Amino acid sequence: MGPARIPVNSLSRHIAPLHAALSARAHDVIGSGRFVLGPGVAEFEEAFAAYCRAPHCIGVANGSDALELALRAVGTRPGDRVAITANAAMYATLAVLACGAEPVFVDVLDDEATIDPIALDAALRARSGITAVVATHLYGRLARMDAIVAACRVRDVAIVEDCAQAHGARAADGRMAGTFSDAGCFSFYPTKNLGALGDGGAVVARDAGVAARVRSLRQYGWEQKYVNALPDGRNSRLDELQARCLSLMLPLLDGWNARRRDIAGRYSTGIANARIATPPIASRDYVAHLYVVHSEQRDELRAHLDAAGIDTDVHYPVPDHRQPCHEGRYDDVALPVTERHARTALTLPCFPELNDEEVATVIEACNRF
Repeated sequence: MGPARIPVNSLSRHIAPLHAALSARAHDVIGSGRFVLGPGVAEFEEAFAAYCRAPHCIGVANGSDALELALRAVGTRPGDRVAITANAAMYATLAVLACGAEPVFVDVLDDEATIDPIALDAALRARSGITAVVATHLYGRLARMDAIVAACRVRDVAIVEDCAQAHGARAADGRMAGTFSDAGCFSFYPTKNLGALGDGGAVVARDAGVAARVRSLRQYGWEQKYVNALPDGRNSRLDELQARCLSLMLPLLDGWNARRRDIAGRYSTGIANARIATPPIASRDYVAHLYVVHSEQRDELRAHLDAAGIDTDVHYPVPDHRQPCHEGRYDDVALPVTERHARTALTLPCFPELNDEEVATVIEACNRF
């Protein structure tokens, strides 16, 4: 039996130290008889709002629902246009389409893979009917929110942040992911920086009206039990078990993020190969959810690393505007940076429990390519 492979991520390693504590939480929930929207959900909502430095947090069933409900809560209606990027596996695109709105795809910055503020400003100038923007903090790196906010506020365009990969990312002045905008959307899918033991999500908001609308929409549009005041409501509730587990893990998040950043910094410093472009070293505005390099020989590099016992992944191979479900609807859309990234991106192992020897092995293997 040869040496163990180095995984891209390992939930078993991540959860193992917490197994007993998480089991105790599950036991308590089972014994409580409160399984949906109980005290554990309220406790987590309060704790996560405080962590994000936001007045309001509403737990929902998953990150996709968070995006859709946030868009509805900020006023997105059928026929509206919403500016989004096309490099994140259709998550924002599906939320826009679910609202009956039309996505307006905007290209991304080459070295950061987040929405290009100059391209966004051009889209806002050129395209009438854009009522909202979804700014995705891709791979755990804050988008350039000051420029995005400036471009949107002068035109009364709503802003929703997709923070599914950016739990705990913060600007130099301390502002947290999710609080630059009208609504910040989080996923707690198990592989996220703060992940549950199943699906879960949340919306954070500064405005009480936006928060109230999300809170109503997550439960049928009720203003009170059995009284549906808002259209387009649904059943999208964070369950008690996931909330209790998330409350246990939330105090550990900053430490996990620090370790992710350390690994990413070692990669960016140690990988010295002209055929592999590494992302820039960053401060706490990057929580290293994914560490993505680029190579024009991506498939060959992936095969080389596989032979060395190193698992990799591709985030993401097909841009949203090229997905087959659109049946050619966006064939005239050109996003050169997005399309090149889809061809060259490769994700290396990066998770808090990756050990220093494994990090060194990945660096050495990249440099041998």
